[in-house]
Amino acid sequence: MALATGGVCVDPTGNTPAASAVPLTDAMTIAMETSNTMNWLRRLFWGGLTSIATLLVAAGVLYWWWFKAPQERVSNVVYGQRGETKLLMDVFRPPQQNGASVIVMVSGSWKSGAGSVQPYLFAPFLRRGYTVFAVRHVSQPECLIGDIVDDVQRAVRFIRHRRAEYGVEENQMGVVGGSSGGHLSLMLATRGGPGPADAPDEVDRESSAVQCVACFFPVTDLLNLGESTENPGDGGPPKSYKRGFGPRAQTLDEWKVLGRELSPIYHITSAMPPIFIVHGDADTLVPLDQSERFVKQAKAGGHNVQLEVRPGKKHGWPTMLFDIPRFADWFDKHLPPSNSKADAG
Repeated sequence: MALATGGVCVDPTGNTPAASAVPLTDAMTIAMETSNTMNWLRRLFWGGLTSIATLLVAAGVLYWWWFKAPQERVSNVVYGQRGETKLLMDVFRPPQQNGASVIVMVSGSWKSGAGSVQPYLFAPFLRRGYTVFAVRHVSQPECLIGDIVDDVQRAVRFIRHRRAEYGVEENQMGVVGGSSGGHLSLMLATRGGPGPADAPDEVDRESSAVQCVACFFPVTDLLNLGESTENPGDGGPPKSYKRGFGPRAQTLDEWKVLGRELSPIYHITSAMPPIFIVHGDADTLVPLDQSERFVKQAKAGGHNVQLEVRPGKKHGWPTMLFDIPRFADWFDKHLPPSNSKADAG
């Protein structure tokens, strides 16, 4: 006969029946499993916190490295005048200059302003010793687009004229831009050259030629807009920019002359420098065809032009930041610095 003692059945002989031990064993097993689970959750929690902390530190280091390139900035340098408006640029000098310069066309839709100057975009150049000149222009339609082309040429002449002051070489000048800034970059590549020897202003006698170009989705042929959303369908200028092109854009006959003057594809010459273009194949504002035809024609003439297509990308994309070091690589290759003191960043 078994007696109940403390909830456990005990045989009078002192032996505990085997069957009565099962509940205790199950409880111990559950307790051990619960303890193991809690320990695992604690390790997971602290491991997660450690990982998050590591990622935050890494992000902070990346932020500091990318966005905080050492520099000395001189803002609002006057390089010319358009009517009553001063033409301005900002100059960014790295601690160790390599003698080469990167001229940034601060332009989108042929509009420009101080708020569009973003120094973090220049970090890959500054870390390699390039002196950066962020060139602004008067926005269209206040300023005609043809005059904007003239003004950015003035900017290059100004930099070349003041090269000793800025510590740059006259034949180590590269230019970058995107969209209308890409168009202006290619206009410098194809139409840049010596100024009039008899110009009253010494600056205007300098050359506006550049030695290397890297740009995003540039307009290259204003007379053949293809599938662009800006194509009016009658051979005329881009719909949203007709005023910006001025009186000569009002009739098709005059537009054909002006559009040709302002289209890089019609000015490819033997003096054209190496050019690197990045363009998305889903761009509807400036279709990929604009770059493809320019590159095809340039290569037919034996020029060093490279096009990289970004699948599925439209007129701009968030990861464009990571294309900028590719631009710096292009300049390293085709715009070799005069020394190697700068941090290779």
